[in-house]
Amino acid sequence: MKDLGPETYGELNVDVYDEWHAEHDPAEAVRGLAELIAEGPAGPVFELAVGTGRVTIPLAATGVDLRGVDASAAMVARMRAKPGGDRIPVVIGDMVDVDPGGDDLFAMVFVVFSTFFFLPDQERQVRCFANVAERLLPGGRFVLECPVPDVARYERNQTLETYRVGLDRVRIAAVRHDPVEQRFEGHHVLITDKGTKLAPAFMRYAWPTELDLMARLAGLELRHRWGGWRREPFRGEGNYVTVYEKPAAQPS
Repeated sequence: MKDLGPETYGELNVDVYDEWHAEHDPAEAVRGLAELIAEGPAGPVFELAVGTGRVTIPLAATGVDLRGVDASAAMVARMRAKPGGDRIPVVIGDMVDVDPGGDDLFAMVFVVFSTFFFLPDQERQVRCFANVAERLLPGGRFVLECPVPDVARYERNQTLETYRVGLDRVRIAAVRHDPVEQRFEGHHVLITDKGTKLAPAFMRYAWPTELDLMARLAGLELRHRWGGWRREPFRGEGNYVTVYEKPAAQPS
């Protein structure tokens, strides 16, 4: 796909995002993040890619000093229209090198629901790790919710899947896989009696060991890797949660 920008996904998916992801209950992520925040150093928390606030709003409601960034003004506007969403400070910008403003360092930076992989190449992903590390307090954590790449589902590096079938609508996904660039690119397609809606989907995936190397380059250390927000054992499949930590300052 040409002419992709950091705002592309949000701007073109905002009208269907909440509906299409309604089956993904954010409660476990909110609970897991709150537990990690309680275990770490005191300080504000920063979310990369707040989207429509599905995790942002309930987490802030627990009393967390939460701020965030999103590249899509339309997604943030949708969040601010929800109860509590207008009270959360959000910067419109690219999570690769966002400047949250002020001199605050953060106790935790997090990104959920695989959104880190919307960064389209390895160089931008490495830069994102470096930027996060600069903005963490000593002992602060970078938390990512990630999918283990499932490349086996692609025959001849492409796939077509059916997500919904109803009397008046069909939702399918058509995706191509580039194994050299480690990219998935495609569309969710909604066909109804009123016409067709295209919602682009793109991702530059990375394996867990590649993420660990990015973290090391940024000066972060792997603290935890779980098979989910309930801290299940990681078994190399499905979605998982990784926690990196900035080493505490050493006494001189």
